[in-house]
Amino acid sequence: MARLSVSNSVIYELAAENPDMSDVDRLMNLYWALCSVVRSGTPGDVVELGCNAGRTSVLLEMVLEAEGADRTLHLYDSFDGLPAPSAADRYLKQGDCRATESDVLATFARWNLRPPRVHAGWFEETLPRHLPERVAFAYLDGDFYESIRTSLTHVWPRLSAGGSVVVDDYCDRELSPRAWDGLPGVKKACDDFFAGVPASRRVLVGVGDLAFAEFRKPAG
Repeated sequence: MARLSVSNSVIYELAAENPDMSDVDRLMNLYWALCSVVRSGTPGDVVELGCNAGRTSVLLEMVLEAEGADRTLHLYDSFDGLPAPSAADRYLKQGDCRATESDVLATFARWNLRPPRVHAGWFEETLPRHLPERVAFAYLDGDFYESIRTSLTHVWPRLSAGGSVVVDDYCDRELSPRAWDGLPGVKKACDDFFAGVPASRRVLVGVGDLAFAEFRKPAG
């Protein structure tokens, strides 16, 4: 398979296909976060928790192929939509954001990419059994408090030193005044989890309403 370059035109095309979930701000921040981990040689595979139809996932695979990285992309989703929200959650409701595994594979086929390993089921069922032994990079897009807390609980212990976790919908209006604040359970889950866990946090910004945070595991 010919190596695909992640050019600016590819980024714009991906953003145009899915502007609500994968705009240019999100894609470029993910691109550089994953590139930094791959180019530093941090060991482990790449995981995305909450992949929907895979229209952001394809960027992660493009980076791996463009960088010649011998790593596997693992995707996790219930494919039954979101679970029931907790008291910390709002905006979305149970069953929203439903997609199918076939949708994911069709997205990858359309871009002529190597298919990922897809793990269907609720995070509390799939993550204990199907996470790779070592994770270099994780993208968490679970939307709700319990989904993000469960994701961190299982991913962080397997994250390699120097590895990166990027969390979507983490809104810190003090550090990123334009950030979208529709899913407050995400930040609460992260803040609760990292209250006693050593990590460096970086709130990412964009020209729009990007709500992203990156958490790095200490290198040594």
